[in-house]
Amino acid sequence: EKDEPGEEVRMTYRELLELTCRLGNTLKRQGVKRGDRVTIYMPPCPLAVASMLACARIGAVHAVVFAGFSAESLADRIRD
Repeated sequence: EKDEPGEEVRMTYRELLELTCRLGNTLKRQGVKRGDRVTIYMPPCPLAVASMLACARIGAVHAVVFAGFSAESLADRIRD
């Protein structure tokens, strides 16, 4: 379900798995590997969920930061 009432995205488990695998492969091509730290800065959506799952699949530690933080707060969370 998106932020706006009445807007939603439906996705099957298979579609989520395929998206997760594609994102995991993209992260690996970018040099992300097991034990690396990744910060995900996205609105709540299926792509954000797939991004978290992709990090977990390749063993990267991930932190999720949603919009609404000041630049300083965001920088603190990324450093943490």
